[in-house]
This record gives sequence, structure tokens and C-alpha cells, in this order.
Amino acid sequence: MPTDLLEIDPELPSSKAIERAAGIIRGGGVVAIPTDALYTLVADPFNVRAVGQVFTAKGRKAEQSLPLLIPDLLTAEELTPEVTKRFYVLALHFWPGPLTVIVPATAKVPLKVTGNTGRLALRQPRSKTAMALLDALQQPLIGTSANISGQPTCRSGIEVFGMMDGRLDLVLDGGLSVGAGATTVDITEPYWRVIREGSITQREIADCLKGF
Repeated sequence: MPTDLLEIDPELPSSKAIERAAGIIRGGGVVAIPTDALYTLVADPFNVRAVGQVFTAKGRKAEQSLPLLIPDLLTAEELTPEVTKRFYVLALHFWPGPLTVIVPATAKVPLKVTGNTGRLALRQPRSKTAMALLDALQQPLIGTSANISGQPTCRSGIEVFGMMDGRLDLVLDGGLSVGAGATTVDITEPYWRVIREGSITQREIADCLKGF
């Protein structure tokens, strides 16, 4: 499929750009956007075709889960059956921001999205572009790194286009995105653990979770 490139202001994306991206997502397509955790691929997690498109675009293994972007804590409560004190402490301290939290998933979440693990990675982004899309679509979105699996996450729209041209429907190019990407922490076990360290350090998480 041909990939389109559309320049935007990531701090003030136009309604036209957001609606174009939202229309593609409604149709089961995949869009790359700038976020507070580098560039991210977004798609509809409840659309089987869209989920398959993301796996194909990234060359991602089926047993790997796909993180979701959510607009607020209420949405998180709808997607996980077990909202613990540990989860609330992390979410209230670091969200919106570059922290992804792994929790058990409800039956509402397609098993393929969880990588057949029954666990779900959630993040409330600080990105104006991501939040505008979440607001336009009124649902969670797949929010996985914009790259081919095994390659570094792309830091600009041009870089996404160069790496993934033909694999996506649209790239919203907001220029250069800086930072170390999102940190991922798993709280599904009795002892929490950092799966990937990004902008938020393990020490910051440990300090936040003292007593939890």
C-alpha cells in the first residue's frame, strides 16, 4: 500500500489532519504519529484486520503483545479486572507521560492484542496528537513503537517513512521527537519489574512504589 506523509504541528495538530488519521483508523488502517515517547503506530485494537496490519507492518511475532494508548484512568478500569493500589500510585504519579504499565486484561481486549498472554500494556500519553486522536475516536488505540521489530524506534516522520514506506497508510510528520521512549513496568506479579527502561528510570519507579 502507498504511504502518505502529512506534516503537522505536534503541539497543535489541525482538525483536518486528525480527522484524516481518524478516518484511516476507523477503516482498519495504521497511522504513525509523534508522541511523548518517540513515534508510535496507532490503530484500532478491536478491529482484527487492523491488529493484523500492525503485526505485519512491524514484522512482529504473534506472541508479543501490543500496548494500548488510553485517554484516562476510567478507561483503564474498563480494560483490566484488577486495578490495584500499585497501579493507581504509578498512574497518578506518572500519567500522562512515558510510562507503560502491564496489567491483567479483561475479555473485552482481543487475545491477539495481548499476544495470547491475557496481559495488557497501558499508557496515557502526554502527546497532544495522540490525545486528539483518542478524543476523536472515543476508544483506546494500539500504541506501539514506530519501527520494524529489532530496529530502533523512529524519531522523526521522515525516518518512519523511510523505514516503513508501503507498510502504513499515513505518517503524521511532527518533526523530530526526542527522549528515551517509554518505560515499561510489569505489575502483574507479586514483585513489580521493569521490562524496558526509557525516560522514567527504575529508581524513580522504586521511589514511587515504596510501601506498595
